[in-house]
Amino acid sequence: MTGRLTEETETARRDNLPAPGPAAEGGGSARPAGAPVPGAQRKGLLSGLFRRTARREIVQYDVAQHGPLTEAHVPDWYEVLEQYWVEKGTALVVIALNRQTNQNEYLLFEPVLSQFEYELLERIHEDLRDILILSNDELQADKRALLLEKMDDLLDEYGVAVQKDALFKLQYYLTRNFLGWSRIDALMKDPALEDISCDGVDIPIFLYHRKYRNIRTNISFGNDALNSLAITLAQRSGKHISTGNPLLDATLPDGSRLQLTLGAEVTTRGTSFTIRKFREEPYSPIELLDIGTLSADALAYFWLSIENNKSLLFIGGTASGKTTSLNAVSMFIPPVAKVVSIEDTRELSLHHENWIASVTRAALSEGGTVIDMFDLLKAAMRQRPEFILVGEVRGHEAQTLFQAMNTGHTTFSTMHAGSVDAAIHRLESEPLNVPRNMVQALDIITVQALIYHGTARVRRIEEIVEVAGIDPATGNLRVNNVFVYDPVKDRLSFTGRSRVLSDIAGRRGWSGDQIESELRLRRQVLEAMQQQGMYDYISVASIIHVFHINRQKVIGNISDLKKVIR
Repeated sequence: MTGRLTEETETARRDNLPAPGPAAEGGGSARPAGAPVPGAQRKGLLSGLFRRTARREIVQYDVAQHGPLTEAHVPDWYEVLEQYWVEKGTALVVIALNRQTNQNEYLLFEPVLSQFEYELLERIHEDLRDILILSNDELQADKRALLLEKMDDLLDEYGVAVQKDALFKLQYYLTRNFLGWSRIDALMKDPALEDISCDGVDIPIFLYHRKYRNIRTNISFGNDALNSLAITLAQRSGKHISTGNPLLDATLPDGSRLQLTLGAEVTTRGTSFTIRKFREEPYSPIELLDIGTLSADALAYFWLSIENNKSLLFIGGTASGKTTSLNAVSMFIPPVAKVVSIEDTRELSLHHENWIASVTRAALSEGGTVIDMFDLLKAAMRQRPEFILVGEVRGHEAQTLFQAMNTGHTTFSTMHAGSVDAAIHRLESEPLNVPRNMVQALDIITVQALIYHGTARVRRIEEIVEVAGIDPATGNLRVNNVFVYDPVKDRLSFTGRSRVLSDIAGRRGWSGDQIESELRLRRQVLEAMQQQGMYDYISVASIIHVFHINRQKVIGNISDLKKVIR
C-alpha cells in the first residue's frame, strides 16, 4: 500500500472519502443489528440523536501522546529527497525522485483505513449528510468539537466499538471532508506550495512548489469526485457554477485565487481548477530584501518616493511577483493617509486602518448589475483618497486611473508587460487607450521577472525606471533608469541619476546632502530590521508608521527596534 488515494470504491459516489486499505484485525466490531438500515427507518432511529444536550468529553488525537497514524510506504523505484509533516501525525509529504521518469514527485500519505474502517466511515459520512441539523446554540459552537460529538453519538447508535487508532482516523477524515478541503486539504495547508493545478479527470494534480518548482503528485480524481469537489470550491467561495455557466473566477475564504471550469463543456479532459495560494501574511519589504528581490537602496528609494506621493506601476510576466511587491512597498504609505484598493479578486493586505478594500462583483442574477473595476474606480474618485491601489489594469479603467494621476491622486497598480516599451505600447493601444500625454503623469515603472539564478528560479526586480516626460522633438516618452539588475552579481545597483529624488529635494527645499541623508537614514532602519529578524508585515509596518510620526523614537532605538512597538 503506497498511500496513494485511488478511486476503487468511489466511482459511484460524489463524496471525497479515502479508499480502503487491506483488511485489518481489531479495527472494530459491530453487533448484527448495527448493519445499515434503509433510509426512512434509519432517520427514525436517529431522529433524536442530535437533540442531546448532555455531552461527554471526546477523546481527540494528540500526536505527542498517541504517535503518528500515517507511515510513508515509498515504492522501491523512488529515491526520497525530503519529507515533512503538513499536519503532524496524519498528513505526510515525501518529495522523491522517480527513477523511472527521472522526475521529482510530491507524494502525499494519509492514514490508511481497513475495509471495516472504510465502510464505517462511509456510513457515518452519509448519516451526517442526511441528518446533521444544527440548533441556534450549536451554530456558535466550535465546529470541529461539534462534529466529533455527532460522530461519537452515531457510533453509540450503531453499537460499534472501535480502537483508538481507528477512532482517530475517522476523526481525521470527517474533519478533513466536512471542515477542510477533502482530498486537497493537505495541499491547501502546505505553506511550501504556490499553485495547485488539476487538469482533468484521472490526471495527476500538479503543483508549483517553492523549492522544487513544477512537480507531479500521487493524487487524482474520478469524474464524480472531481465534480463534487468543484461544486464545493465554488460554494465556499460564495459563487455558483453549472453546465450553463461553466467558468468561474473567485476568491476562496483563505484569500487564495480560484479559477474553475466544470465538466467537459470548455475543457475537453473534464472539470479542471487552478488555485493560486497566498500566504496568510503578505511579504514585508524586509522579506523581499532578505530574498534578494529588492535591495536596501531600492527600498529606501521607494519609501521616500511613496511618502512624497509618487505614482508607481509594477510590470512583469505571470507569477513574477508584481502584486507581492506592490503590497510590500504599500507599507510605506503614511499611517493616516486614506487608501482605496480596487481588485477583481482580493489579494492586497495592508496594515492600515484608513483603508477601503473594494472588489468587483458579477451579476447576482440574470439581468442583474455587474460592478466592474471601472465602476469601483469612479466611486473611489468620489471618496477623496490620497492613494489608489488597483490590483491590475487590463481594460478601459486604465483611462480613469491615469486621469486620477493627472488630477493629483497617487496611484499604484500592476500590469502584464515584459518591458517598459511593451508597457507603454499596451497602455496606448486597445483596450486601454491611454493618451501619451497622460502617461507622463506616471512617475516610476518597475520591471519584475521570474528568472534563473544558477539552478534556482528567483523573482527579481530587473530595473526601476522613471518617466521623465515627452521629448518635444520626437514625441516619444523619455525614461531614466534609476536601478539596474546585474545578473552576474545578483544585485540591484543605483545608477546615480534620479529625476524623482531631484523633484522631491526641490519641492522640500533640501540640498543634495539632505536627500542623501534621508535615504541613508531609511536604509539604516531597513537593514536594522533585517539584522534583528523583524520580518512579519505587522511589525515592519508598525516601525514605518512610528518613523513617520516620531522618527527620533526609531533612531534612538535603532539597536533594538522591538522597543519601539512594545
